[in-house]
Amino acid sequence: MLTVAVSVAAGVAAIVSLDANLAPHITAMGILAIAVVALMNLRGIRESGALFAPPTYAFAVSLYILVIVGIYKSVFGPHVPPVVPDPAAYAKAFAVAKYHSWGGIQSLGILLILRAFSSGCVALTGIEAIANGVPAFKPPESKNAAATMTYMATILATLVIGTTYLAHAYHVFPAEHETVISQLARTVFGRGWFWYFIQISTAAILILAANTAFQDFPRLSSILARDRFAPRQLSNLGDKLVFNNGILMLSGVAALLIVIFKGDTTRLIPLYAVGVFISFTLSQLGMWLRQRKLKHPGWQLHSSINFIGGCVTGIVALVVGTTKFIHGAWIVIILIPCLVFLFYKIHKHYIELGQELRLHFEDLKAPQEVKTTSIVLAAGIHRGIWPALKYAKTLSHDCRALYVEIDPSETPLVRERWEQYGLGVPLVILESPYRSMIGPTVKYIEEAKKERPNYIITVVLPEFVPKKWWHKLLHNQSAIVLKIRLMMMKDIIVTNSRYYLTR
Repeated sequence: MLTVAVSVAAGVAAIVSLDANLAPHITAMGILAIAVVALMNLRGIRESGALFAPPTYAFAVSLYILVIVGIYKSVFGPHVPPVVPDPAAYAKAFAVAKYHSWGGIQSLGILLILRAFSSGCVALTGIEAIANGVPAFKPPESKNAAATMTYMATILATLVIGTTYLAHAYHVFPAEHETVISQLARTVFGRGWFWYFIQISTAAILILAANTAFQDFPRLSSILARDRFAPRQLSNLGDKLVFNNGILMLSGVAALLIVIFKGDTTRLIPLYAVGVFISFTLSQLGMWLRQRKLKHPGWQLHSSINFIGGCVTGIVALVVGTTKFIHGAWIVIILIPCLVFLFYKIHKHYIELGQELRLHFEDLKAPQEVKTTSIVLAAGIHRGIWPALKYAKTLSHDCRALYVEIDPSETPLVRERWEQYGLGVPLVILESPYRSMIGPTVKYIEEAKKERPNYIITVVLPEFVPKKWWHKLLHNQSAIVLKIRLMMMKDIIVTNSRYYLTR
């Protein structure tokens, strides 16, 4: 969920860098991007090379051109004036450095170094998608995945080093409504077509990167649901053979994060980084324990690599959680244990439910005869009541109708007409001093249940269905509230008897 929110927020930031006037619409643009990607996945559009290759290559090539040309101009070419930093951003950076330094600005404080370290580690996230998607590679899968990982690591390292050098050479500071990449491209190439090309390709690759989560989260949530650690609805496949509920949950929570944090990547990344490196740590330490248990050939080397990797990512998670704690990391640190507790409570519910519903040999004995009482709730006597009365008489010989007296002046007429048209079903009239229908009805049914504890009471609700849907809005809907209330009572069956109007 945080992957979607961060990717989309970063993509929108690249678009806003083209025109600062779009800044007030950051949240709306982020929600729209999430909705588009969600709709694509609900329609069954799968991740494919034809969809992802063009923006990926465009982004990598344009960034390499920026790095090469930027370095050439800063070293060999004519002098290019550095980016004029935003005074507010410069003052903020100066204050942060001074606050975290020991002995003034002359020496960087350990906290500032750790904070920079934790921020830089975020650049490493995303490469785990290669390991997760090994089965999707062509044979030999492991060899092709390893080669892809090597290419990805090389591209990552060179671009990070290159952009870091350019940011230092041109004195680029983070701005509120313009990314560092945008500032560098604008300084090196000016506000020409290439600047637009870099921003558009950056936005495309970041927004499309959210699709990875749309592929993995529904599948992961379905596994949790299958193992009874999440609601079973998450394991349901839709008509397009995708996990619709997982996609809707992912997009809904990601959109909510965009709204809460106003699409600000600076506020979202601390949450994202803590969750990512905790996941990395658990994954690698889990593999270390598994290899020690199975002891396959070469397990000593493999388990050592996983143990060292788990320790390193654990240190990173600790550093990120400490240095980014007040910047939002506390939310994830608190939320993760709460989610784990919720998963176990869901699991416990499903286990207890299965034990209670499990059949035993004693259940095969001859079942006892079911005794029923049927009660028709009547708001009066008219043609729409007759189907309900006829149906109730087929259910039980102990059949009665229930009328709640809202207006005492109408009761004599109702009693007189009932004796003539009530089909022989006895009518029980309840007084309602507070003109409430639900309270007296529920109380009467509770008393009837106490009188016949071994009976099942069937409550028949007469309902007429208008010919036009909007006519329904013109009539009282108290039966819906009553039905919900009765559904919570034991040994009470509620059924509707519908009468369809012709005009």
